Amino acid sequence: MAEKTYPMTLTEKEQLEKELEELKLVRRPEVVERIKIARSYGDLSENSEYDAAKDEQAFVEGQISTLETKIRYAEIIDSDAVAKDEVAIGKTVVVQEVGTTDKDTYHIVGAAGADIFSGKISNESPIAQALIGKKTGDKVRIESPAATYDVEIISVEKTN
Repeated sequence: MAEKTYPMTLTEKEQLEKELEELKLVRRPEVVERIKIARSYGDLSENSEYDAAKDEQAFVEGQISTLETKIRYAEIIDSDAVAKDEVAIGKTVVVQEVGTTDKDTYHIVGAAGADIFSGKISNESPIAQALIGKKTGDKVRIESPAATYDVEIISVEKTN
């Protein structure tokens, strides 16, 4: 069975590689040291420091495993391969809700790079799914769990 691929820009992949390096070279050794110190306190059956350190170790190892998988199966998307005014991963799109002056800016990224607080939305999100492949001037109906609304694509640019 084929593994799932993770569409992302080269920049996103490089960011994941930095995070992985930080986890392996900094966080993992810190946790190992905390476990070693907690073990020195003696009886492990009632040692909350040891339990907390082991929990953190499991969390860090899980993050490492997840990042390694995403990096291994990364599908690098070249936003230059699509038309300049076409919405795709690696593009920034400005939309205006039809009938209003409300504008929103979205940076379309792979799921691994999504961060709604900085305007980076996953290519798998309902908004991105509605916008991808459309061009400047197109009117698009966006159906999200919160609402259904129509927008016009005002501009599309390559994200820096």
